Amino acid sequence: MKTIKPLAIYIHIPFCVRKCAYCDFLSFPGTEEMQEQYIQKLLWEIRENASAYRGYEVKTVFIGGGTPTSIPAEQMVRVTETLQECYQIAADAECTIECNPGTADAVKLAAYRSCGINRISIGCQSVHDRELKLLGRIHNREQFLDCFHAARKAGFENVNVDLMSALPGQTVADWEENLRTLAELAPEHISAYSLIIEEGTPFYGRYHRQLELREKGLEPDEIRRKIQAENRADRTEQAISETELLPSEDAEREMYHRTAELLSEYGYRQYELSNYAKPDRECRHNMVYWKREDYAGFGLGAASCVKDVRWKNETGVERYLACEQAADLQTDREVLSPEEQRSEAMFLGLRLTEGVNIEEYVQRYGRAPEEEYGEQICKMKQERLLAERDGALRLTGTGRDLANVVMAGFI
Repeated sequence: MKTIKPLAIYIHIPFCVRKCAYCDFLSFPGTEEMQEQYIQKLLWEIRENASAYRGYEVKTVFIGGGTPTSIPAEQMVRVTETLQECYQIAADAECTIECNPGTADAVKLAAYRSCGINRISIGCQSVHDRELKLLGRIHNREQFLDCFHAARKAGFENVNVDLMSALPGQTVADWEENLRTLAELAPEHISAYSLIIEEGTPFYGRYHRQLELREKGLEPDEIRRKIQAENRADRTEQAISETELLPSEDAEREMYHRTAELLSEYGYRQYELSNYAKPDRECRHNMVYWKREDYAGFGLGAASCVKDVRWKNETGVERYLACEQAADLQTDREVLSPEEQRSEAMFLGLRLTEGVNIEEYVQRYGRAPEEEYGEQICKMKQERLLAERDGALRLTGTGRDLANVVMAGFI
């Protein structure tokens, strides 16, 4: 009997109502005409690649963006129906759609459930209107709550909500209120990320000077005084308001610690650096990435990695729409070497609370982690960044605080 191989599918919908101030994702507003052209090309791409995935069973589907819920529901139904026609979808497949409050009403939500989407990920980011306005979000607190309750009413029994910490002007108390408000709603999953200010975003232009001063070791009051002095002659929109200081590194770290502590009171388990779930509600799709399993991406800029061959799709929308051969969409194709595979297994696996299972690692890669990374592992154990427990290498509490340092040791 031929073995059925598991596969995850990612679908990229790049359209959004407007780009948020912190966002560096491949997303943009699009006209109705462009949206329809894009969906037609996306359906073509899905069909053209179907033969390459015969013998695979799709265990998870993730529809991300952009804002997938910003396009008409009928277009989304066409996407899911095409997937079901062309691919072998598991009966218990997890199928997620990302949603921003203000872009999904009761009719859309009902349509998503009826076409097989059974998990929704709501981009809340904050329950404070001041913070939402600062981020450039199109919704307010009440619209988020309306969206959450509408999703429940539509039959979604698996809901994730995204939150963002370390926002300008945010205190630890503000963050705790965000967490408690959300936990009281009892979504099955919470993703809690710290704000990263990416170059090229409006936030970078607004806050990069603060980052520079903080990296020099200045205290918040010192940063405030220096920026006030620098801005006296420049009260433009780009000038940094003294009321919008970024939290200190100590405050940011306290927010991170309080997240796990507070959410555990409500029955959530931290299973990854930034993700918390009720029992058996971990995001199965994201686990595919962290465990280095096969995934195929469709749509603008979507990434794929199958049998240790990685590529991504064309990122220019005009070139994507004009492409006539499915293979021509693929760029940056590379075959991962055994060393690269083992490296990824370490730094991705260590993101998980369960860590890197040593026996599974040996079975898959033919050697123990210590044979490749003995010096790093020994040093990190001595520094109490890594620990070996229950047959797995795991980050310690200190290791989670310094996760980027640990991961760099395996790259």
